Amino acid sequence: MSRMNKNAAKVDVFQAIADPTRRKLLELLGDREMSVTVISGHFPMTRTAVSKHLRILTDAGLLKDTKVGRETRYRLEPEPLLELKRWLAYYERFWENKLSALQRYVESDRSGSDVPESVVSKAATLEEEGLSTEPGLANQPHSSDKAPKGTKSRSTSDS
Repeated sequence: MSRMNKNAAKVDVFQAIADPTRRKLLELLGDREMSVTVISGHFPMTRTAVSKHLRILTDAGLLKDTKVGRETRYRLEPEPLLELKRWLAYYERFWENKLSALQRYVESDRSGSDVPESVVSKAATLEEEGLSTEPGLANQPHSSDKAPKGTKSRSTSDS
């Protein structure tokens, strides 16, 4: 078994992209191949720290490293990102349902209210694109809902 195959089993794509620095590395290498020296110039950390991040991404199969003389060059290998795309596609249906509900609510309330046309338009655009600017907020309890047992509601003062 090759070194890359052994290491790929150690680090999965989700672990590799969990770190913001590694996500920035993927963006940086999305368009072209670069050496460690060039890559390091884009980050406020040591070359050794950058190399560790590059190794994790390489072990996950997201980067391909090639020796050119004395330097190592890295380039993006996007195929493993398909696993992430498939995983996200499953959850996209929940975002779409929330956006559809928001659009129906806004459109039904808009006839006799002061809801700006821009809000309605934005909801429609987000739904068409299958995007949400804050998908985590869609499942948050309304302010009228009771706080979970053992927690304070927002209206309760801390003093």
